[in-house]
Amino acid sequence: MPPINLFSALPGLSQGEHFEELLRHRNIVIERIVSTDSIKARIYNQPQDEWVALLQGEARLELDGKEITLHRGESCFIPAHTPHQVIATSTEPRCIWLAIHIFADKQ
Repeated sequence: MPPINLFSALPGLSQGEHFEELLRHRNIVIERIVSTDSIKARIYNQPQDEWVALLQGEARLELDGKEITLHRGESCFIPAHTPHQVIATSTEPRCIWLAIHIFADKQ
C-alpha cells in the first residue's frame, strides 16, 4: 500500500463535509474528513467508538450535551452511543480531521 498524505488531494468543497475512507481493517475504519464552515447540523449516535483528531483548523463540538472546542492537533474519544455533533468549524483554514472508528469485535 503506498503512503497517504493527509493534506494532498483535498476536495474543493464550498459547503458541507467530505468523508473519505482511508483504511478498513478488521474492526477499524479510518477516515479523513474535510469540513467547510458551512455544515449541516446532524446529531450522530453511532454503535462504534470513535477517536477524532483535528489536524487543521478549529471546531466546536457538542458531546453528550457538553460543548468542547478542538484546536489543531487536539483529539477526543467519543464512546459508542454518545450523542455528538459538530456545531461550528473554522473558515481559514478549513478543518481536516482524522477519524478512527472502532467497532466491537464479533464474538
